[in-house]
Amino acid sequence: MAKLKGRAKIIPANPDAIFLPFQSKWIKDTSRIKLMEKSRQIGISWSTAYGSDERTAAQGARHDEWVSSRDDIQARLFIEDCKLWAGIMNMAAKDLGEVVIDAEKKLSAYVLQFASGKRIHSMSSNPDAQAGKRGSRILDEFALHADQRKMWAIAYPGITWGGCMELVSTHRGSNSFFNGLIREVREKGNPKRISLHRVTLQDALDQGFLYKLQQALPEDAEQQEMDEAAYFDFTRSGAADEESFDQEYMCIPADDDSKFIEYELITGCEYLAGMPWERDVSDTFAGPLYCGVDIGRKKDLTVLWVVERLGDVLHTRAVIPMEKMRKSAQEAILYPWFARCERICIDATGLGIGWADDAQDKFGTSRVEAVTFSAQVKEALAYPLKGAMEDRKLRIPDDPLIRADLRKVQKVTTGAGNIRFVAESTPDGHADRFWALALAIEAASTASGPVHVGSHATSHPRHASHSRTDLSGY
Repeated sequence: MAKLKGRAKIIPANPDAIFLPFQSKWIKDTSRIKLMEKSRQIGISWSTAYGSDERTAAQGARHDEWVSSRDDIQARLFIEDCKLWAGIMNMAAKDLGEVVIDAEKKLSAYVLQFASGKRIHSMSSNPDAQAGKRGSRILDEFALHADQRKMWAIAYPGITWGGCMELVSTHRGSNSFFNGLIREVREKGNPKRISLHRVTLQDALDQGFLYKLQQALPEDAEQQEMDEAAYFDFTRSGAADEESFDQEYMCIPADDDSKFIEYELITGCEYLAGMPWERDVSDTFAGPLYCGVDIGRKKDLTVLWVVERLGDVLHTRAVIPMEKMRKSAQEAILYPWFARCERICIDATGLGIGWADDAQDKFGTSRVEAVTFSAQVKEALAYPLKGAMEDRKLRIPDDPLIRADLRKVQKVTTGAGNIRFVAESTPDGHADRFWALALAIEAASTASGPVHVGSHATSHPRHASHSRTDLSGY
């Protein structure tokens, strides 16, 4: 018998079983609609692929499987898992590769065909790819889809004539359609008759997850020296912040009502995984560039955010955080980008005054705008950022640190009735990426010159019709 690896204290009742109890329970559930509210990286997508193979390969199978993942990379990974299980279980299956399923709409799927004649089609997130298809559905990382409600509306009718629908996801905010389905089950009598599963990281650890992980990892992996409590703390310390950990690993949706930017807005603007969004300053660009710089003070980061305008959409091309660097070293990073940008908005609050003055001396006041943060100026910057997200006119990286920074900002009302935008300071900064992006959007605005704000603190800048007063030097 091979020597067991690791220091896990919880050993599964059957250490040789392929699946842990929570995975087996999910696979064996034959409900018409089932939903998995889950922690990240606990083997649920892998288990879902096995269940999909079993159904599709079964003699007399009646239905194809239609799988929607968040992006093309995840679609390919899912079909690779299906191929893996087909090989392990000696299921006769043929990889048909990428197959066009709608030439007019340029939609394709990765397809695995079994001896039963039925197929698994693994597609990316376009809801239209589900239209007109009959058979079982798997909506993987459902809460990450840009339009969950439309995805459900198009996918659900496909099981009218048989088959099942599986939704698998971590959370993305309390106001998501995904969380709405879960609340229907728990609080509103479960009208859709959904079979709900919930597995947190702690649940998985309690059922032997760390033991399984340690047997799969190399002997020199740092996780081998951990027990379950140490692994839990290791995972939590690696999260972008506590809200991210609770949401990604503990099935606690982030409270959208307390934050200025809802998760659904962030998800809808993120690049798909694997999309080459990042550019070098020496690259050739099709559209004009604009940038915003939030200057770090004391423990905060300096962040450069560069966007390229293509049509009416701003595409992020660089996000560069700088920490504990001399001013000259930071300028060596900033100035080449300033030379390429049409307009630059730089934080000139406090110590930032000298940075902005030096940049204006080098690149001119017509290109470099010094922005002094005040309560009103922050409002004038924050609303256009949110508006660009609401209008889907912004593309940002799929990055947990960026996501966490965008979530740090809260809109609060003071006792005097004034609006303030505040952010909790963390070891990774004070929402620095949020304000760098807001400054970049301001730089790309059609108007040039100082930031202008409305005369009423509660007015939305995009919809305000009252006169505007320059408060950039406040």
